[in-house]
Amino acid sequence: MRTWIRSLRPFDSIAVQTLIERTIDVREAERFIRLFHAENPAAGPPHARLREVAADIARYGTYAHTFAELEFGARVAWRNSNRCIGRLYWRSLRVRDRRQVTSAEGVAIECVEHLREVTNGGRIRPAITVFAPDVPGRPGPRILNEQLIRYAGYRAADGRVVGDPRQADFTELVRASGWRGAGGRFDVLPLVVRSGRGGPLLCTLPGDAVLEVPIVHPHYRWFEELGLRWHAVPAISDLCLEIGGICYPCAPFNGWYMGAEIGARNLADVDRYDQLPVVAARLGLDTSTERSLWRDHALVELNVAVLHSFERAGVTMSDHHTEARRFLTHLAREEKAGRVCPADWSWIVPPISGGATPVFHRYYDNPALTPAFVRHK
Repeated sequence: MRTWIRSLRPFDSIAVQTLIERTIDVREAERFIRLFHAENPAAGPPHARLREVAADIARYGTYAHTFAELEFGARVAWRNSNRCIGRLYWRSLRVRDRRQVTSAEGVAIECVEHLREVTNGGRIRPAITVFAPDVPGRPGPRILNEQLIRYAGYRAADGRVVGDPRQADFTELVRASGWRGAGGRFDVLPLVVRSGRGGPLLCTLPGDAVLEVPIVHPHYRWFEELGLRWHAVPAISDLCLEIGGICYPCAPFNGWYMGAEIGARNLADVDRYDQLPVVAARLGLDTSTERSLWRDHALVELNVAVLHSFERAGVTMSDHHTEARRFLTHLAREEKAGRVCPADWSWIVPPISGGATPVFHRYYDNPALTPAFVRHK
């Protein structure tokens, strides 16, 4: 038994949700099977597989994907992710098939192994771990955290938050269950995992599964005094992976960070760490008027620091200009393949210097395609 798993305990603050009884829509299954065979000619004609899937749905209300179908479906779900700018390498997504895992303890152990494997000493690997699906009468496991790694937000009596305000409500929930953080600005939250039929469990992530990068600046030595840092792996964990009508409610996946996600959002947003006034003050900027563009100046220096820090630490990270060009390469490849590339303009355009990137100067089709990552209540 792993030593860190001893921290698992019942998480009674969150009610166990019941599964709505439903069978798989055979039409959704058929569409996916035809898509799989169309894009994988080596698999042969789809007719025999379609008969098999239809028979399973009629008898059991569901069916099981082969590993090849699961791998293809997960990769296409990334390809269809309209808010992701980094889809050029969708074919490289590594799929960890853990559909046999249904217990909360098993999910927690595999999530830790996922983080260890994808961190790879800083050379981040895109990967997804797929756990048991929802089936009629038996829901699959779920992770309540929005990402495998997030920082706590401690709300004081006066409403101020130490740490990440976005996580303040979640932090209150895990504290009510007995978790005791250190009260700092960058305390890693525990995972909350709910099995299909059991109550949720809480576990603390071991230190060797969480690589963090201290944020320093290449020119301003005082930047280190701000005490900023961020974790290396962005692993989304609260979306359902839907493939051919089957919902995999627990399928954490990761790529690597684009610098602006941290420097222009997580550390900069007013409702997050709100560091622009702090950086501006240390730079000696005139914050008495917006016409001084102090926010813009501070934002650039904060993003310079994030990119420099990850590079210095040997951790994979892309910048928004490079990622914008890569996205247009991906778009061109999809159009050449005769496929629509869904894209939400408000997410594809970077949160810093948007007009200076090529993705700003055009519009995009944005149909809802499947397979997909979907947010359920």
